[in-house]
Amino acid sequence: MVSLHSASAARSTPALAFHEVSFAYGARPVVRELSLTLTRGELVGMLGPNGAGKSTVVRLASGVLRPTRGAITLGGVPLAGLSREAVARRVAVIPQDFSVQFAYTVRQVVELGRLPHLDRFGMPRPADRAAVERALEATGTRDMADRVFNELSGGERQRVLLALALAQETDILLLDEPTAHLDLRHQIEALELLTRLNRECDLTVLAALHDVNLAARFFPRLLVLDGTVVADGPPARVLAPEVIEPVFGLPVHVGVLAGEEHLTVQPVVEEHRTESGGATVVPDCPRVHVLGWGTPAELLMRGLADAGVVFTAGPFVAGDAAHALAARLARRALAVEPFTSLSAAVLSEVDDVMSRARCVCVAGVPPGAVASALADELTRRVQAGAVVIVLAAAGDADPGATTPLADAPAWRRVVDSGAVRAQTPWEAVERALHALR
Repeated sequence: MVSLHSASAARSTPALAFHEVSFAYGARPVVRELSLTLTRGELVGMLGPNGAGKSTVVRLASGVLRPTRGAITLGGVPLAGLSREAVARRVAVIPQDFSVQFAYTVRQVVELGRLPHLDRFGMPRPADRAAVERALEATGTRDMADRVFNELSGGERQRVLLALALAQETDILLLDEPTAHLDLRHQIEALELLTRLNRECDLTVLAALHDVNLAARFFPRLLVLDGTVVADGPPARVLAPEVIEPVFGLPVHVGVLAGEEHLTVQPVVEEHRTESGGATVVPDCPRVHVLGWGTPAELLMRGLADAGVVFTAGPFVAGDAAHALAARLARRALAVEPFTSLSAAVLSEVDDVMSRARCVCVAGVPPGAVASALADELTRRVQAGAVVIVLAAAGDADPGATTPLADAPAWRRVVDSGAVRAQTPWEAVERALHALR
């Protein structure tokens, strides 16, 4: 195990703790000697491939499953000694799939969170009704309180389930794939709401996740599981290739996006067709070269990385933001020292990487002598049949440029010679993907 989490957490009173816990389904071991501590108010994401034990850990922590070995404590109290009602007053669970058989309204679903707190007659008290109202308000679901739960969209249902969990008024919230079945927008909204509730309600949150990039963006502490805890700590330390690759079984490239604090993790593989038609995996084979400057080039590189395209990039000014991003995301990043011109040696390097790429994307290179030299080379390539895509919209030009990129004389020659125009970085990525097919 790579132990990277702060030792200060271990010194605090644990809200949830696993002590050398093991569990097996029949003869098949799933969790092996897992030790884990969460302090109050932590927001923790669990990552791992299918079968790594993420959902099993959630069920163990909620008392649905009992360990074959080891012990689990809630606030220092042994879980095994607590009744189901006592556990439900301490731990709320949002499962991967939740359904109701009747036409329950949103309010009625949220009221289910008060069941552990009702007396033996099952009659809600003013405190129960107040807890439901607070949960509806906190999750923005009050306006849909009278709608039928089964008629809601996936994103709306997830908000209602968070309201149910809040109404339960527990210290610990467990989630099993909270973004499953949601589109990208609703995934972001669900996790933004979860992080806000964690912060405002001081909830201890443990979530099983599949999406590595979403986990890196929203969870300050990550666990990588593969039957036991392989790595534990902040995303910048846990999401390292030497941790991810052996667990998930494929090579990855990890980088920090410009202007962001979170990481992106992309597989470093591409399919290459042999003459016989078979497919072989060829890692580290750049297919696109990015020639650019400033923010437009950064957006283009981010888009290519998100699409899983292996690319080279540059030349950039050494040390600027675009060069720093390229150094993390590109297979090779070319650079020149500040206040120097493009030498013959650098031009030769650029010519070499462009000749190896199947497509060249140009974004944000400012007018001037540097642009003119590169534009001349690109014009020759377009005339020779190479695919060159020029990001052309005025809004995507470098802030320091006074004219749109494709309207500058040097770049107009490239476009007029037959280069492909793209209005946005995302359109440039789409056109590059089309060229690579």
